[in-house]
Amino acid sequence: MEEQKVLGVDLSIASKEAIEALIEEGGEPDIFEEILKVNAHRPEIIKLLIENPDVPENIRDEAAKLLRAPVKISAPLVKKEKTPEMRSQTLLQKVQNLTVSERRLLAMRGGREVRSILLKDTNKQIIMTVLDNPKITESEIEIMAHSRSIPDEVLRAITKNREWMKNYGILFAVTTNPKTPAGVAIPLLSNLKTKDLSTLEKNKNIAEALRTAAKKLVQARKPH
Repeated sequence: MEEQKVLGVDLSIASKEAIEALIEEGGEPDIFEEILKVNAHRPEIIKLLIENPDVPENIRDEAAKLLRAPVKISAPLVKKEKTPEMRSQTLLQKVQNLTVSERRLLAMRGGREVRSILLKDTNKQIIMTVLDNPKITESEIEIMAHSRSIPDEVLRAITKNREWMKNYGILFAVTTNPKTPAGVAIPLLSNLKTKDLSTLEKNKNIAEALRTAAKKLVQARKPH
């Protein structure tokens, strides 16, 4: 827990703005439960849970009990009809206004939509923290591995995760990404299918050393 506090991922000390962004995303029920559990001492956070119509009803009820008073809400608790685009834009604005430590919290704890926003962050450490989010999926990792805008440090980090590298889609994406350093990509070539190696040796977007290594492997695999 002390380490979590240092990393800024402890929801009991997270800013109201960061928690508001997590609630706005409307993620899995367990995130609402944790927010409620660790923020019983913070009336302003409890009030957020009570007043947001996206919060599960049982969580709102528990939050109301914590305040030991009838729930008084300034406006009717009605879900405003928002298009997915409007909701995404609102969430994007909320996330962009957060501090680095608050964005790190969201990188570690946020859902898929928040993660996709933070993968475009200008701070490399935020993107690296997204990789540590326990809920990140292999399909998201594959999208990252294909991205030409992802920093090479992130691509290096992906290759160090053995489980992810068992996924052929991720392996192929990392190896063919021009941002992946040749020294990182070349040792991975032996795991590629011959037809993909043949494509790789003709790919002018990647380093010449990588194309040469792919060509040698293709030649070595030919029956003699």
